[in-house]
Amino acid sequence: MKVLIVDDEPAMLLAMKRLLSNVEVVELVGGFQTASEALEFVRETDVDLAFLDIQIAEDNGLELARSLRAICTDLDIVFVTSHADYAFEAYDVYPLDYMVKPISRNRLTQTITRAANKRSISLDMDLDTENALPANRLIIRGLGCFEVSSEQAGTLKWISKKSMELFAYLLVNQGKSVTKTRILEDIFPEMPLKNAEVYLNTAVYQLRKVLSLHGFKEIVVSAQEQYRVLLEHADVDFIQFERAVTEISDINIANEAMAIELEKHFAGELFEDKSFEWASLERERLSIVYDSFAKRLASWLLNQKRYREAAHIARRMVSRNEFEEETTILLLSIYGAMGDRQSLHQYYEHYSQSLFQELGLKPSPVIQRLYEQYE
Repeated sequence: MKVLIVDDEPAMLLAMKRLLSNVEVVELVGGFQTASEALEFVRETDVDLAFLDIQIAEDNGLELARSLRAICTDLDIVFVTSHADYAFEAYDVYPLDYMVKPISRNRLTQTITRAANKRSISLDMDLDTENALPANRLIIRGLGCFEVSSEQAGTLKWISKKSMELFAYLLVNQGKSVTKTRILEDIFPEMPLKNAEVYLNTAVYQLRKVLSLHGFKEIVVSAQEQYRVLLEHADVDFIQFERAVTEISDINIANEAMAIELEKHFAGELFEDKSFEWASLERERLSIVYDSFAKRLASWLLNQKRYREAAHIARRMVSRNEFEEETTILLLSIYGAMGDRQSLHQYYEHYSQSLFQELGLKPSPVIQRLYEQYE
């Protein structure tokens, strides 16, 4: 299957090329950063599947998709973007799939498999792929917020706060069954048992009702007083983030572009704008996953002498926890290595003053020696 990529970000273009190079059924025939280059290429070359960024510098990915289809009517389109907001509009051109960055190897394999299966069926049955309806997916953002939308009906509007909380709770359990008793204890902790059971049943009904408007009524499964949510047709950002981090066990030249893009997609704490008490442990665990990954990435970039990129990530970590000593040492080391004495001094002074004002402490001897080494 001949595949084309269009993305104006060199890092993502490289990352997609490396991911696709490991897929046996794929022949990568082109990768471009502009719509004009892609259009010129498709006029001269057969292409089966195109991965398109929706925002391509000054070009419009949706218009590019329409133009490509005009040239090659049986071309399958997969939109790849950093923003789930475009999902509903994107399906006006009937793409095969819509993928939100960062993209894991497993997610990409699923899409390639769908494309290969669809193409073999269309050859046997002579189907018109231009008129085929796209598979619907649920797009879920839990990092920095909690928002749910579908390709079919746009943003999901909750009937009640408890039905929203129940869905978030089931998502955190990532498809695993949760007993009714545990749900009642976590979501309705101060309510009498009988009342809590009524409220749970109501929340389940409301959740299924609102999901049915998006074509996903059946994803909330209940059996033998246990509940779970099916995730086969859902893209959940915090689940995708952790899986992608797990796949990058060691940062190296081959995966650095993907690692840089992945770090950008940690948009904030889990359900940051929601006061779900039961989420505190999972929120802290994901935060640790991010911090560990970000430190590895910033250290890698420092060793590669890519100081500005390393400093940007380190500053972001400092803003999340300004007194974490390992991150403080990392940022001071970056400023020192890049020879930015002004930033080194300003940050050290701010850190010292804040540490004393908030905790009544002075910088550790390790931090003091590091500062003096570069000052």
